Amino acid sequence: MPVLRKALVAVVMVLIFSIFLSNLVSVITVDIDQVLENNKFSFKSRRLKDKERGGTDTDTVIIGNSSENLMWFLQVSDIHISIFHDETRVTEFKEFCDITVDAIRPSVVLASGDLTDAKSEDNMGSRQYVKEWMVYKNVLDETKINEKTVWLDIRGNHDNFNVPGIQSARNYYRNYSVQGPAHPKSYLYRLRHNGETYSFIAMDACLDPGPRRPFNFIGVLSAEEISHVKGLAEEASATSDAVIWFGHYPTSCILAPSPGARALIGGPPQSVAYLCGHFHMLGGVVPNMYTIQNDGFLELELADWKDNRIYRLGVMDHGLFSFVDVVHRDWPVVLVTNPKHLLYTLPGREPLERIHTSTHIRVLAFSLAPVEKVQVTLDKEIWQDCVHIEGPLFVANWSPDKFNSGIYEITVFVRDTEGREKVITQPFSLDGSRISFRLLPRIALMCNVSVVFQFLFGVSLVICIVPLCAAKILHVLVKARRMRKPTWNAWCLRIWVQKLWVLSTVDRIFYPLVIYPLYLTVVGPWSVGEVIEGYTGVIFAWGIFINKSYLPGSFTYAYGFLQMCSFQLPLTLFLAHYLERRLYHKVTNKSCTIMHTFLHHFPFAVIVTLQMMFAYFFWLAYGTMAFLLGPLRTWSVILALILWCLAVKLPDNCLREAASVWNIRNLHSGVGEISAT
Repeated sequence: MPVLRKALVAVVMVLIFSIFLSNLVSVITVDIDQVLENNKFSFKSRRLKDKERGGTDTDTVIIGNSSENLMWFLQVSDIHISIFHDETRVTEFKEFCDITVDAIRPSVVLASGDLTDAKSEDNMGSRQYVKEWMVYKNVLDETKINEKTVWLDIRGNHDNFNVPGIQSARNYYRNYSVQGPAHPKSYLYRLRHNGETYSFIAMDACLDPGPRRPFNFIGVLSAEEISHVKGLAEEASATSDAVIWFGHYPTSCILAPSPGARALIGGPPQSVAYLCGHFHMLGGVVPNMYTIQNDGFLELELADWKDNRIYRLGVMDHGLFSFVDVVHRDWPVVLVTNPKHLLYTLPGREPLERIHTSTHIRVLAFSLAPVEKVQVTLDKEIWQDCVHIEGPLFVANWSPDKFNSGIYEITVFVRDTEGREKVITQPFSLDGSRISFRLLPRIALMCNVSVVFQFLFGVSLVICIVPLCAAKILHVLVKARRMRKPTWNAWCLRIWVQKLWVLSTVDRIFYPLVIYPLYLTVVGPWSVGEVIEGYTGVIFAWGIFINKSYLPGSFTYAYGFLQMCSFQLPLTLFLAHYLERRLYHKVTNKSCTIMHTFLHHFPFAVIVTLQMMFAYFFWLAYGTMAFLLGPLRTWSVILALILWCLAVKLPDNCLREAASVWNIRNLHSGVGEISAT
């Protein structure tokens, strides 16, 4: 029987892990066949539109040495201008707007959210500071950015902290940004360049109203905003050769009505990429956060300006989209647009056949001084000099027929007149070969973060409640002689089962430990307070009510998961251990020294101290009302103290239930099987 039980447990665990792994793989796997099918339809639609506009049904464009059909732009994200922290963010941002933009001369610059920091000096509170917005506006004005390029900015979650609504006087984006006065939310900008039309769609998924941090980590597209963005997409699709989307939130962080944000972005057949920020490379753990979504477009998260000083150069060259992310002040900036980087090709959505018929390798090279030398080599063969055509464009003759099968590498060397040098290498292929995006970026960009938070919260809730309830049920059945007490050969498992079993027999502690997390999950509010300054809101696990609006639960589940891991589970384990030790000392008549007593209660002191710190941070973030009316944080400290007092002062007769089932002496000596006394 023990062997059968072990085998059954192993099978169940393997099955659960397999289901989880299968679901994860299905989420992050790019179905290239499906992408091809969707994009073939998209490219056919583009060809039909071209024909309707007076073109032909066949592709006659040749990628040669001409500077036509070429457009480039820049993106910067998560600037976080702060009046309290790191003045170099502003000074170097001014350099970017002045020196970098002058050197690269982009047609458009995309500023994809979190323009300001909006955090207090201690980083606990969050609100809009008009001085930060004035700094942002002054930098753009002083560098005369609007005379050099088209500046397209959009809000991020930090730009929406503590904002009661779009029309609120606290929504400084409307007054101090470039696009805010005319476009308070999503908008479309069309650029006519070298005979082609490029559309940039800014998608604003900020919450309305905007609560204070951290409850606006996840964005939401309302039904009204979805309808508005669909209209923009249809307008762009009807008139554009390429559509580039940008916004602050990655699609994994956007809640939207079915079919969702990804289907919306991938809808126009000309959509090639969605450019975003927000994740800050997840603290540096996941750099180069790129993937291709199953809806057929590239999703490219840009590392932040705040700490990493990264910006992006994007290029449309004869219908092919290429990009490179660059560290500020790292010159020269080099990008090969033909042959295109293999990882970022979009089969069916881009005219990749143009690479097969192209006559020239094409390189864009920018620097602070004139570029004097550009050389290329294919698969480390002979270096070939490139010819300067116009602006940043350098070209070299090549024969694509020599590279019809397999994956190859192109290496480029660039040097300017002041001695700055750069060497880059990238793969390419002409036969449809593919290479895969890295795992962590795919997980971050292709999953649904809100569902992940819900899953983690649900799992932690089950771990905190189910073992206790199972022990309670088993105890009742064993006491009623309706089953024999189970046995476990593993000593570690046996000891912790016993601890939880003992705890489950003490009703005055068991029921609060079970009811409290259920209350937080299903019934009661987590807190009542000024979620937005001057506006009282109510926070539940499943959402927030504030200013006559409902914000669906998302990051609240991450908050709840932290509470379960930092408070509920440790408190349960501490009380189970303490009660079991009390029963052990009672049965064995063993005295407890002062040092043992201190060690027994020290974990509880850590748990309560940590929870008091969280409650203090909550008070700094949301004020006194939220602190006092806070079942999640403040009241949990009171609950812990009450349960600790009950455990310390528990009468000995309350442990008789457990003592009647367990032979404590034998268990702790590790001798034989557990038996009833």
